[in-house]
Amino acid sequence: MKLVIISDVHGNLDALQALPEDYDELWMLGDLVNYGPQSREVVEEIRLRASLVVQGNHDHAVGHDDDSRWSARYRVLAETTRRHTSSLLDDGQKAYLRELPQHIKAEREGVRFHLTHATPSDPLYGRGAPDAWADELHAVTADVLLVGHSHVPFLGQFGSQTVVNPGSIGQPRTGEARASYAVWQDGTFTLRSFAYPVKDTVTKLHALGFPTAVEEELTTILRTGAVK
Repeated sequence: MKLVIISDVHGNLDALQALPEDYDELWMLGDLVNYGPQSREVVEEIRLRASLVVQGNHDHAVGHDDDSRWSARYRVLAETTRRHTSSLLDDGQKAYLRELPQHIKAEREGVRFHLTHATPSDPLYGRGAPDAWADELHAVTADVLLVGHSHVPFLGQFGSQTVVNPGSIGQPRTGEARASYAVWQDGTFTLRSFAYPVKDTVTKLHALGFPTAVEEELTTILRTGAVK
């Protein structure tokens, strides 16, 4: 069995459609929407293709029209794009995001997986760090914990348990504009990345009419894979 695990698409349909893998199942670790120019299309693509999907903080915000928990660093970007996304999604798409589970437990080939967006203790906004995963894993009855949210790929072993963050498909934060994801096959994880047509995504962002500062920051992140 081959699983492809992705996270944090953030409305970037170009990156999602460029995913260069076949798979038996596609698992999505949250944040389908916001920041990118095609959140509506991403929601439909994930509904069609993904077997398992958990709710991210941006999905929750759009589903509930809730901007109350954005961090100061990202508040302007998040509020601006959330309002835009909410204006485009229909009631059924918002309900889909609102009703996504924050945790999923699954078993494949005898391996137990726990899926959540951020951390088990705070599934929407938790900030996992290598020195914190041991404590988080105490409450997880699974062999593998799959998380996203940070946009930074990570693969670590903590005793008998494994933590995997596939990074971000739509807004990589690795210092380069390559989409990141993870593959589980034959009991082994690999972290992979690929190039996609960033210029096309940037062109679509320019057409949305966001305030200049918001547009410039979003396009810089896409082009550089970094947040200043």
